[in-house]
Amino acid sequence: MSEFRSLTDAYSVAPQIGLDDVAAAKDQGFALIINNRPDGEEPSAPQGDAMAAACAAVGMAYAAVPISHSGFSHAQLDAFDKLFASATGPVLGYCRSGTRSTHLWALARARAGDDLDGIANAASKGGYDLSGLYPMMEALAGPK
Repeated sequence: MSEFRSLTDAYSVAPQIGLDDVAAAKDQGFALIINNRPDGEEPSAPQGDAMAAACAAVGMAYAAVPISHSGFSHAQLDAFDKLFASATGPVLGYCRSGTRSTHLWALARARAGDDLDGIANAASKGGYDLSGLYPMMEALAGPK
């Protein structure tokens, strides 16, 4: 079973989850799983259609906002914001290590005007270092 790492009461991240982790996520109260891994990135990992079916089987929402190694876009931040805002409960994001899921959340929160140090501290509690992401977070946050 994958480790679900809480960043806030409403958002947690995980390294690659398996189909059996979906029921565990549901049991822990998650309402939505967001897959940040592009299909085909790791052929042995469950692909999006299998994850969507596993979520549907337990009555849980599923969405994909794939983040490749080429980076992040405003469209991906917009998609994340829309999904997060419409979630009916806590959200679990996953990718290979949880880093892209953490970075996507951090960039979205920075763009929304959240305190950057608070974002970094929340990520750190989950085991993720945002120091390399700070310039992008500052740019998205805009002038103070």
